[in-house]
Amino acid sequence: MTLDAGDDAPDVTAQNQHGETVSPSFEEPTVVYFYPRDDTPGCTVEAKQFNTELETYHDAGVTVYGVSTDDVESHEAFAEKFDLEFDLLADPDGEIANAFGIEVEDGFTPRTTFVVADGTVQAVYPGVDPDGHAREVLQEMLDDELAAL
Repeated sequence: MTLDAGDDAPDVTAQNQHGETVSPSFEEPTVVYFYPRDDTPGCTVEAKQFNTELETYHDAGVTVYGVSTDDVESHEAFAEKFDLEFDLLADPDGEIANAFGIEVEDGFTPRTTFVVADGTVQAVYPGVDPDGHAREVLQEMLDDELAAL
């Protein structure tokens, strides 16, 4: 079952697109967005828009992580192709997805976004439409005073 608002954020560790081990603390405001596959149309739109909004996310004190079941090499190529400046976490075994209660089907995760702060899930966005999502999440975090500019 997918984590919901009020649930404790899980402890997760994964490699990013640079092969570095990343263990988000989830104490500070954080966006974790799950997407099906690197370099596919919807996933590219979503990643590019998070990247476009990244400076504003950072100004608001928010960290962004993208997660898919792709491996480090795939993430590296995807990040380089589109100059993505945030961490893409490799989850080829579905461990991060499972920790968030996301079901991996046929090797893919459904497009789902989590907002986490103070070690707790603050909001969940299932069945995301990738176009405009990055700005929507940021605006709602500001409206809910989970982040501030």
